[in-house]
Amino acid sequence: MRIVILGLTITSSWGNGHATTYRGLVRELAARGHEVLFLERDVPWYADNRDAPSLPYTEIALYRTFAELRERHAAAVRDADAVIVGSYVPEGIVVGAWALETAEGPVAFYDIDTPVTLAKLRRGECDYLSADLIGRYRLYLSFTGGPTLRQLEQEFGSPATRPLYCAVDPRLYFTEQATPTWDLGYIGTYSPDRQPALEKLLSVPAERWSEGRFVVAGPQYPDTLRWPGNVERIQHLAPAEHRDFYNRQRFTLNLTRADMIAAGYSPSVRLFEAAACGTPIISDYWEGLDTLFELGSEILVARSGEEMLGYLREISPARAVEIGQAARRRVLAQHTAAHRAAELERYLNEAVGQVPTPLRHPLSA
Repeated sequence: MRIVILGLTITSSWGNGHATTYRGLVRELAARGHEVLFLERDVPWYADNRDAPSLPYTEIALYRTFAELRERHAAAVRDADAVIVGSYVPEGIVVGAWALETAEGPVAFYDIDTPVTLAKLRRGECDYLSADLIGRYRLYLSFTGGPTLRQLEQEFGSPATRPLYCAVDPRLYFTEQATPTWDLGYIGTYSPDRQPALEKLLSVPAERWSEGRFVVAGPQYPDTLRWPGNVERIQHLAPAEHRDFYNRQRFTLNLTRADMIAAGYSPSVRLFEAAACGTPIISDYWEGLDTLFELGSEILVARSGEEMLGYLREISPARAVEIGQAARRRVLAQHTAAHRAAELERYLNEAVGQVPTPLRHPLSA
């Protein structure tokens, strides 16, 4: 199958989770015999932080303007067996409408930010998707499962929705023997709605446990933020450094954006990356988490700084290893990029063969 993806970025992992998602998915599609062209808007902030300008398993083409996209790549979009337009693509509404008008095969929308997208749509602030386009896309592929899929069909008129969660590359993320540098770590770009939880579940425990060692990695945190003295700050970690980062933590913290907590069924890439490394995860809670991991045995949930401190101080090293390895087994069985590529292939084959039907499977799928 010839597939064209118009996505936010595959060349730069700076400040986003799209690039690593697309890299794993496209690589596994290529391994299954598909030919993929990835079209990416060439923007300064990614151009200055481009850690994968080319990839051996896919063709990448950068374009500077919509006019250039239309002039240079119309034939590829027209002749593709399937076209996928991703969330947060610059001028995404215009790009999506053009793809729908140009492509002879089915066009799908891949939303890596579904709860954020729906919140923006309801506020009338989404510049990469409109309600009209949702009804025209043959498929709506979503990072979020659960009741949100039904909302997309019933409230926004999607002909068919399918869950396509994020995933992990087990060749890049695995357990390594390392002496722990930190008792608790967190990686994530600054987000105002996540910051209160980060302070409650990491900064407050750090203040109360001066002997503990903590780390926060990620860009865009305001210079005005004040961190406890035992919290190390790392501005940015390239994907190649993530495995080492997770393996140097006794426990890792997973935090979820407010819109995704409200929607539920919204696992993050970091959640699966940490699990694949066998690092025991302590997470905030959201509906659907227990459909991905068994609470208490594969993942821990903390609702307060006190509960967090209890985990850090009281769980034995042997028990921590058991929890981490149980999560790793779950991820390798269900949540790798190869699993997602197989799912996407099935969805696209359905779309190519006939108009997909509305969601018929359990909401938690």
